Amino acid sequence: MKLPVIDTKRLAVKLKPAAEIMVKKGHPWVFEDSIVKCSPNGQTGDIVVIFDKEKNQFLALGLYDADSPIRIKILEAHKKGQINEAWFKNAARIAFSKRQPLLDSKTNGYRLIHGENDLFPGFIADVYGDTMVVKLYSEIWFPYLKWIFPILLELTKCKNIVIRLNRKLTLKGNEYGLTDGIVVHGVLESEEVPFLENGLSFKANVISGHKTGFFLDHRQNRIRIGELAKDKKVLDVFCYAGGFSVHAMSGGAKRVVSLDISKQALEVAKQNMKLNGLSLSKHLCIDDDAFKGLSKLVYQKKTFDIVVIDPPSFAKSKTDIPKAKESYKKLFQLGIKLTGKDGILMLASCSSRVTATAFYSWVEEVLISEDVHYSFLEKTYHDIDHPISFPEGAYLKSVYYKIH
Repeated sequence: MKLPVIDTKRLAVKLKPAAEIMVKKGHPWVFEDSIVKCSPNGQTGDIVVIFDKEKNQFLALGLYDADSPIRIKILEAHKKGQINEAWFKNAARIAFSKRQPLLDSKTNGYRLIHGENDLFPGFIADVYGDTMVVKLYSEIWFPYLKWIFPILLELTKCKNIVIRLNRKLTLKGNEYGLTDGIVVHGVLESEEVPFLENGLSFKANVISGHKTGFFLDHRQNRIRIGELAKDKKVLDVFCYAGGFSVHAMSGGAKRVVSLDISKQALEVAKQNMKLNGLSLSKHLCIDDDAFKGLSKLVYQKKTFDIVVIDPPSFAKSKTDIPKAKESYKKLFQLGIKLTGKDGILMLASCSSRVTATAFYSWVEEVLISEDVHYSFLEKTYHDIDHPISFPEGAYLKSVYYKIH
């Protein structure tokens, strides 16, 4: 395992009063304009020790990110200590213990490290069977991979580690010999790695798939759709690798339609059906833009007993929210039209910039404007391997309605 060896130093930092309050409350971000003193000048990856401005008492430990407006990512507050190999080992063990119930449920595809929520800001580690995929969103982690990876391998017993880098990190990674999709431990027989979710078989493309190769956060919603699907016609919109589709067919659906703009994703969805010995004759794939594809189905007067609409994030920034609202509402309108009498409509959002309150209110606005009779069934949020420790960390929200 050839990983970067990067020297770091410790920085003493003091903050503005408002930022101090947020750190004391446990918020993991400190913005650039909140820093009033930093000694010496910080480099990305340096360890930060934050002191109370007035009393000069210890407040928190974090990592310095010179390339981000979130200049300090907090690792731990209130508790004095050293950020070293032992610290990472303890944090990783705590995270692993939270996931233990999943490993007892015929599931070996799970999120081991969920960024800030597991004290690893900008660091995601997803496990697919014997392969771990680490997605990095910040250069702060490069100096510490040499400690962290052996710890994660020991906990999970994984044979392989793949690194995925976000776009901003690609150039920085190249400087240290790290490229997107590089296998830094073990040998992959294929880009597509098999894993189990509640006893069902799937494959995740860990090299070139979205994010880490699969969307693990909807696990409980997929199980729920499978429970509801017996003898039902199901429409899975933005289906990607067919997670909802496979669970629906396994649950006894009489027909499943998977809609996605990516032909490659639909091929993976078909493969996942085959992996589970499910009927391909009852599974129709439509490769089209979701808005156009749904409009065509409405024009054809098609209806379904269950409609699942799980779009990608429409709001990457605050300025995107108005446009995102219109996109969501258009999808809601189309979904309502495609849900048959007494059918179930499940709508989801993974846009962290869109609060759950806003999302649910937009859904209600459309239901009222479309003048339909409906019953609220339930709201769902994150599964246990996607814990939430601060407001901005809560991104996933879903809601189920019965359309009468």
